[in-house]
Amino acid sequence: MSEKILIAGGTGLVGTRLSEMLIDSGYEVAHLSRTPDKYARYKTFKWDVAKGHIDENAIKYADYIINLAGTSVSGDKWTAARKKEILNSRVQSTNLLCEYLEKTTHHVKGFLASSAVGIYGNSGDKLVLEESSYGSDFLAEVCKQWEHASWEIHRQGIRTVIFRIGIVLSNKGGALPQIAKPVKMMAGAPLGSGKQVMSWIHIDDLCRLFIKAIEEPQFTGVYNAVSPNPATNEELTKTLAKVMHKPMVFPNVPAFGLKLMMGEMSEIILGGSRVSANKVLQTGFTFEHSQLKEALESLYDKDS
Repeated sequence: MSEKILIAGGTGLVGTRLSEMLIDSGYEVAHLSRTPDKYARYKTFKWDVAKGHIDENAIKYADYIINLAGTSVSGDKWTAARKKEILNSRVQSTNLLCEYLEKTTHHVKGFLASSAVGIYGNSGDKLVLEESSYGSDFLAEVCKQWEHASWEIHRQGIRTVIFRIGIVLSNKGGALPQIAKPVKMMAGAPLGSGKQVMSWIHIDDLCRLFIKAIEEPQFTGVYNAVSPNPATNEELTKTLAKVMHKPMVFPNVPAFGLKLMMGEMSEIILGGSRVSANKVLQTGFTFEHSQLKEALESLYDKDS
């Protein structure tokens, strides 16, 4: 009997790739969705976070639950309403899963939660570990509350793993296509000083890490999900230009211009932290894409 994985946020960037890789690894996969579609590729159960409802059959179905649910932090400007939506979409969805796990008879063996390296705030060049102190900006506060909600599931005796995810490198969405677009048009430039550190992970390595955490009970608690080789914004932009065979002719985009354009959301690209991958490496996990150039080459072929 193959084990059954229930994913909240299964149609997002990571959820889509993770679902494919789980199926390839022999698992059964189902998604939680506000609008279940009987013709969807995966079995789908209904949930409605705003109304506080989950189809109990979803909880009864699962051997493992992976929670990737949450409104994108990029896109629209961070108005007060938008910030509330970013926070609530993460905390309320986790609280709802916790509530249903408590009141439903189930056989869930593990809960895998997502968080982000944003919890460390803008920590500059010093290496941060899972035990390091947290930041105090908006994203750090979101991550703190998100992790607290996830940890409540651990109190029910369910093995809980929280991955603090770095910048996910994928050509299907997230930050990378946004950086690649101007590079493609030969208008690529580092952002701000360019010295801010971007702790990144290739999407396939991230998905392999989730699968390893399902398969190995030694995984419990918090882990940084980042490659062992973080890069500065400038290194990332220049390496991408090299991989895409495009020149870098423009000076850095000044920080004040980004702040004017994006408001508080500019924190995402002007801040950064050098995040350690040591704890994950100590589990015996090997990254298939640990070097930036090779990771980018796997996503952008030579003639792009």
